[in-house]
Amino acid sequence: RMGRTVVEFFYDVVSPYSWLGFEVLCRYQHIWNIDLCLRPAFLGGIMQATGNKPPGLLPKRAEYLLKDVKRMAKYYQVPIEISESDFQRILDTNSLGAMRFITAIDMTQPRYLEPLSREFWTRFWSQHQDISEPESMVAVAGRAGLSSEVTQELLEMISTPAVKNRLKETTEKAINYGAFGMPSFVAHFNGEPHLFFGSDRIELLGSIIGEKWLGPVPS
Repeated sequence: RMGRTVVEFFYDVVSPYSWLGFEVLCRYQHIWNIDLCLRPAFLGGIMQATGNKPPGLLPKRAEYLLKDVKRMAKYYQVPIEISESDFQRILDTNSLGAMRFITAIDMTQPRYLEPLSREFWTRFWSQHQDISEPESMVAVAGRAGLSSEVTQELLEMISTPAVKNRLKETTEKAINYGAFGMPSFVAHFNGEPHLFFGSDRIELLGSIIGEKWLGPVPS
């Protein structure tokens, strides 16, 4: 579609800020002249490649992050529930399997990519439940409307080279754009990529591409 700005959104469901950015961009894809391309990637791979560290490891930053996520969840109207114990929960959770599962649906039935991703965030950040075990993925898939047959196919796919390579390539693509954390999103505008980091940069994205910010929940 001519004249539309392609926006690639790189995310991992272990990241609460990614959920915030995801929901707002999903709302604005119907308002702004953009084509939103969801790009499931692996946050652990980005952190390792760039030498970045989880913000929860820094006491003062963790203290601020706790308040910040709560404020932003209220502002953006996203049901994130966060407490001090969640910092250790994030460190103890390996999201690689979940992101491979999401990658598999992107490769096979991309119409389910948005609802499946949302259900993973809901399970981890609203219900404080596991997302790494196969039975957890089955539960998430069911809530996203996937049949048991499709879910089983996805579980079998996550260990295949095709899915592993796709997730690795998407993660490397984010790194090549300059990403060092998540969410990271790239607007392809005027023939060049514009990288943004953080869920609080969507208003700035709008200003770059000539679109008006109408608030976190546009009416």
